[in-house]
Amino acid sequence: MLHPQARALIDLLQERGVPAMHTLTPDGSRRLYRERRHLVQPDPPEVAQVQSLQATGAHGAIALRLYRPLTSGRAAASKLPVLIYFHGGGWVIGDLDTHDTLCRELANGAGIAVVSVDYRMGPEHRFPAAVDDSIAATRWVHAHAGELGLDAQRIAVGGDSAGGNLAAVVSLALRDSGGVPLAYQLLIYPSTDMRRVAPSHQRNGQGYLLTADTIAYFQGHYLADPAHELDARASPLLHPDLRNLPPALVLTAGYDPLRDEGIDYAQRLSLAGNRATHIGFERQIHGFILMGRVIDEANDAVAICAAQLRRALVA
Repeated sequence: MLHPQARALIDLLQERGVPAMHTLTPDGSRRLYRERRHLVQPDPPEVAQVQSLQATGAHGAIALRLYRPLTSGRAAASKLPVLIYFHGGGWVIGDLDTHDTLCRELANGAGIAVVSVDYRMGPEHRFPAAVDDSIAATRWVHAHAGELGLDAQRIAVGGDSAGGNLAAVVSLALRDSGGVPLAYQLLIYPSTDMRRVAPSHQRNGQGYLLTADTIAYFQGHYLADPAHELDARASPLLHPDLRNLPPALVLTAGYDPLRDEGIDYAQRLSLAGNRATHIGFERQIHGFILMGRVIDEANDAVAICAAQLRRALVA
């Protein structure tokens, strides 16, 4: 059954007449997403340092935001492990600010640095622009780790929804091209199959904030050609070889259209010989991890993610 707090949030948004994302222009959706965060997200916790950076990509500068934890339990001169984080938002909405609180929580909770990536998005920059920027940003952080006080041998990638998709794709790309040894991947209700064929797309496609219409809207602004749905850089579940990938935590929500493809990806990772843990919050909706002000289980999910990152990168 749907968690009562998730039900109350859905009812509140309906009562207030908050429009569905797919009824707005991309700019309108971005504004709504930024504004809505104040309703559902906790206050941002203090961290030791927040630093704006710019990575160099093949198509120009990529804005980054580096967080250092308030208490890492490590000597000040030591190099911190780092999570490179790709925000969610259907490759169309979301930015460094919409995921600022979550990145701070993960930094403090895991005792690691977090680098948030402001990758290019559709419809202005279509697939594979977000992929290219995410790979370039990860390579840049690795190359500049020493001067940033980061440990180049303890780098994880992670993200939620579209960002989880990008983290999975980056892990595959860097496995194949080499040069950056990733230690972990954090995949929070990731999109893994653009074909939208998993049963949860029908079962959860209406009534739970992220709808089938909204997913089609996001994909329509991201993919320039329907054939891109079959490209493993868009649909990592379709990659023929998932061996030799970093250990993974895959987190899913029970009332999420993406639930089943997330579980399928975790299963395929395990079958391919990787260490992959799946945790399902079966009463929750897509996006819930950002909603800790109104959904208690969001804070539990953040704590689990932070604990797994600490275990993989610090312990």
